[in-house]
Amino acid sequence: MSDKKMMKVTLVRSMHGRLERHKACLRGLGIRRMHHSVTVEDTPATRGMANKVSYMVRIEEA
Repeated sequence: MSDKKMMKVTLVRSMHGRLERHKACLRGLGIRRMHHSVTVEDTPATRGMANKVSYMVRIEEA
């Protein structure tokens, strides 16, 4: 098994009508639609994107 830390990010609030840079963060994380979950590596870059849109997503350790 890999030793990389992973986190699961789920979109829980709609991205319609949000700032373009917040939508870009969601696209960068790979989230496409409501209640869509992605598992991404927990790096400073992905953690920063998730923190930027923390009011729209649920973050869990995976």
